[in-house]
Amino acid sequence: MIGSARYWREIPQRYRYEAGKCTGCDKIFFPPRNVCSKCRGQEFETVTLAKNGEVEAFTIIRVAPSGFQDESPYAVGVIRLEDGVKVTAQITDCDLEKLAIGDQVSREFRLVQQDGESGILCYGYKFVPRG
Repeated sequence: MIGSARYWREIPQRYRYEAGKCTGCDKIFFPPRNVCSKCRGQEFETVTLAKNGEVEAFTIIRVAPSGFQDESPYAVGVIRLEDGVKVTAQITDCDLEKLAIGDQVSREFRLVQQDGESGILCYGYKFVPRG
């Protein structure tokens, strides 16, 4: 159940896509941090990240880790959001053979996994092609 405790701590990021924006230099952190790596500031405001972005890098997972075997093969990518923040997420609902760097994607709220035998459903964000 260690994963479950971590999951619950991250609910604002997973459910509302919240990040911390340093009030000293405007650098945005996702997930939020306590100290800004740019100016060392410690005051942040909560901001919601952009919904749309571009695939900057990706890989196809063909041999999935425990809990994700039913989903393989699937893509995981680095997405540069319109606000400049980079996030790593699954890219879904696309032809894996045609997925390319530069593809435009949008964030959607989706089921991420079911936690073991306890059956806890974990939701979060995934990205889908913008059509």
